[in-house]
Amino acid sequence: MKRSSEFKLIASGFSTAVLFFSLTAAAISQQAVTISEVDEVIPTYAAGPPDPNPMFFFGKQSQGAEGRIYPYPLYDNLTNVKGNKTYHLVYIQNEYIKVGILPEIGGRIFSAVDKTNNYDFIYRQHVVKPALIGLIGAWISGGLEWNIPHHHRASTFIPVQWSREDHSDGSKTVWVGELEVRHRMRWAVGYTLRPGSSVLECSLRIVNRTPVVNTMLCFANIAVHANENYQVIYPPSTQWSTGHSKRSFSLWPVTNNVDVSWYKNNKSKVSGRYNVFSQGLGCKDE
Repeated sequence: MKRSSEFKLIASGFSTAVLFFSLTAAAISQQAVTISEVDEVIPTYAAGPPDPNPMFFFGKQSQGAEGRIYPYPLYDNLTNVKGNKTYHLVYIQNEYIKVGILPEIGGRIFSAVDKTNNYDFIYRQHVVKPALIGLIGAWISGGLEWNIPHHHRASTFIPVQWSREDHSDGSKTVWVGELEVRHRMRWAVGYTLRPGSSVLECSLRIVNRTPVVNTMLCFANIAVHANENYQVIYPPSTQWSTGHSKRSFSLWPVTNNVDVSWYKNNKSKVSGRYNVFSQGLGCKDE
């Protein structure tokens, strides 16, 4: 079966952005949007308590940027002990899609299912197993991770605040966010779903509460299923891409006579190899 999805980012300055996830779906009778809270047991490799000592800056780097941790603690105590843990998930859904949000692990999208064919259009992890990838240590793969104001941000593995908003047109929004205590900046992401629509809208708010200028990054890591027939598609105007560390540039999609838009031509790549300059993208597998 051919499945397709589209991801589109529309931004106005650094304060607001909207990310659309749209799925091709057949006509189904319109149903109300619902938000529910569910406790689910997920196999988990436990992370121990953080280091009690303050972690001041001594020149550590985090993926090419300054790895400043304080006033956060360092979460580097990975036990490698597997057990069952109960998590509190928030689901927003209508007749087309069902999206699971995990506020206690950074507010990430943990799962996203196309209900017309029961397909996970965002990769769902079946185990929580942290690795030392995040800015302050523990991090997990899968789902959708928000990187604000730093890639693999400080709170990617710790709880954030969340709330719900009901709109007059029947749409609903689940907001997740926090006060980031290193830069004293506040951010929030709103996941909005409308009746009769297969589009998940992700609205972004970033507020600099300080009297000084702050540097920041803002992007999302999206994990998807891939196979031999998986292809990433950008608009024809897209011509250039860059590697994970932004140190080199390549033509898109054909580089060194290889069409790198196909997953099967990128098997040797360990992490996200291509960051393409474009206003939208699509992907498909068969």
